[in-house]
Amino acid sequence: MSGPLDGLLVIDLTRALAGPHAAMVLGDLGARVIKVEAPGHGDDTRGWGPPFVTGADETAQSTYFLSCNRNKESIALDLKGDDDRRVLESMLREADVLLENFRPGTLDRLGFGADRLRELNPRLVLLSISGFGHDGPESARAGYDQIAQGEAGLMSVTGSSPDDPQRVGVPIGDLLAGIYGALGVLAALSERERTGEGGIVRTSLLAAIVGVHAFQGTRWTVAGEVGRAAGNHHPSIAPYGLFRCGDGAVQISVGSESLWARFCAGFGIDPAEPRFALNADRVRHREELIAIVEDRFAAFGSEELLARLGELGIPAGKVRTIDEVYSWDQTLSQGLLVGVDHTSLGRISLPGPTLRFFDQSDHETTRREHQAPPLLDEHGPALRGEFGVGRR
Repeated sequence: MSGPLDGLLVIDLTRALAGPHAAMVLGDLGARVIKVEAPGHGDDTRGWGPPFVTGADETAQSTYFLSCNRNKESIALDLKGDDDRRVLESMLREADVLLENFRPGTLDRLGFGADRLRELNPRLVLLSISGFGHDGPESARAGYDQIAQGEAGLMSVTGSSPDDPQRVGVPIGDLLAGIYGALGVLAALSERERTGEGGIVRTSLLAAIVGVHAFQGTRWTVAGEVGRAAGNHHPSIAPYGLFRCGDGAVQISVGSESLWARFCAGFGIDPAEPRFALNADRVRHREELIAIVEDRFAAFGSEELLARLGELGIPAGKVRTIDEVYSWDQTLSQGLLVGVDHTSLGRISLPGPTLRFFDQSDHETTRREHQAPPLLDEHGPALRGEFGVGRR
């Protein structure tokens, strides 16, 4: 149960979130991941907080760092120093994958451009993540998630109204770039099986966010309509969203005409009413429909209402707080909370991997044992010895 990427070696030069998330995904899948950090302070996220949690050694650990660095070893290397560069070169000769998210051109200036990497290891797959792309007129811009969310249009379709642009509550551009980056690495490794040669995969926060525009993208590129923020209601389906009830709110998704007929029968609404007969009609008259639905829901408490919706077969749910999610038995049943032994903090719980694997007999082969996020240079002495350069 070590994962499908068992035996692969990944060198992670990234920091912050997009690159570390990609490396963590590969580690969750069984790859050995060595995180290379700057001496002294390490990954920037080690200082991002509060919250910080203090361990037995009285060192404050950033929960932000803990979120994206499980299943990794850490070594601190000064890539401008000859000795440490030789350590990295030794690791790269044996590696399968190298990840970096410097600004475009930085890796070349450090002496690890494409030609040098090919010389060190022609089978190496390189993943490079940037803010806005590795070429084009704005390639030199630094990539930070909220800026990218704004520039890539996501904030314009998120919020209570067009006058209230909002960022997504997590760094979604970073996370998506990491996920797409890991996907690109897997594709390049598959190609290597055919060609025997490595390659370069590039993505960006801009590309990752545009890549999930979905119907908001084609709404413009095909229909010529500019999507705007519509709060907690779907711009193309109705009723679909958050609706108030007697003691709070519930979410429903009436995504087909058959569901609409069932919903109407259950809550005394005329399905043939001209304003609401078809989904397009309901979208045009959304505000009137919301008022009618909430009037019907006002007689129910949320739990009673969810039970009633369940009886009718209407997709529905509550809005859980983060702590409620991690105590929910369904979350726990999916392996989405894992326990690890941290060198400073002891036993801690972390959000778990998103993928599960099974053999053809339906026996689960998902990786079960996970490494805690490392302290800075925690594995440095052992790694220096392993890669033949000697200990400091």
